[in-house]
Amino acid sequence: MARDALTQWLEHLAHERRASPRTLEAYGFAANRYISFLEQHRGETITLEVLSSLTAGEVRAWLAHLRQGERPLSPRSLSQALSAIRTFHRFLDVRLGAPNAAIALVRGPRVVPGAPRPVSEDQAMGMIAEPGLDPDREDWEAARDEAVLTLLYGCGLRISEALSLKRSDAPLPEALRILGKGSKTRIVPVLPAVREAIDAYLADVPFVLAPDEPLFRAKRGGALSPRQVQATVQTLRGRLGLPDSATPHALRHSFATHLLGAGADLRSIQELLGHASLSTTQRYTQVDAAALLSAYSKAHPHA
Repeated sequence: MARDALTQWLEHLAHERRASPRTLEAYGFAANRYISFLEQHRGETITLEVLSSLTAGEVRAWLAHLRQGERPLSPRSLSQALSAIRTFHRFLDVRLGAPNAAIALVRGPRVVPGAPRPVSEDQAMGMIAEPGLDPDREDWEAARDEAVLTLLYGCGLRISEALSLKRSDAPLPEALRILGKGSKTRIVPVLPAVREAIDAYLADVPFVLAPDEPLFRAKRGGALSPRQVQATVQTLRGRLGLPDSATPHALRHSFATHLLGAGADLRSIQELLGHASLSTTQRYTQVDAAALLSAYSKAHPHA
């Protein structure tokens, strides 16, 4: 049955591919919608034989259904859903002996990648300093928030990467070994300001942390979650008057953009961010060029 195969696929992604919980959720959601559509479209139980016999037209009909439903998906979301289904069919082929050549004939919508939306250096520093100015926050919580945001901006980490650090990782060394997307490892230099922020947090945290436990803790002692960091940043940008684009991930964008503006080369930034493709890193040149043109128009006497 298709849903049994779906369960096996998700277990494969979780245990063999080490996919993140967010990826598992997105892929599982897309595949469940795919199978449900096929059940209605064909009016029968979906088996491995049915999945092998699907035509490119039926897969396109599923994409059209997503595009025209009650909550139509954007081209980017459609592309991501199709990518999930291609991965599912690749698993069916390799692991379960149920190939389908028609999937390769389906093309997703054209997606034009947007330029990253970083914050300025002043805004980044303001976001990092703001938790310590909140009189309603306990000192250790403010120190924790400053440490997490400093990691995102100072090392270019994703939230999940910052929150994956264990107590045994601190005091931080001069370079961190980070396990990123796709289980790819990269080395990230650690600035003195980052180490100092972590040390300040550890000096105030009221919990005893075992070496193999999460470094960053929530108010009641459990592991700090990405959603809590996002909520904190939402509060900070409201107090600072920053746009909605000032998210935790924007600090990672700012790390790359500010390095590029200071003269770092794209290959080095690619390594620091852990991008698989240089084309992903090249998006930051759009931001840097925009800043350059803005400065030119403001400073040139004939502008």
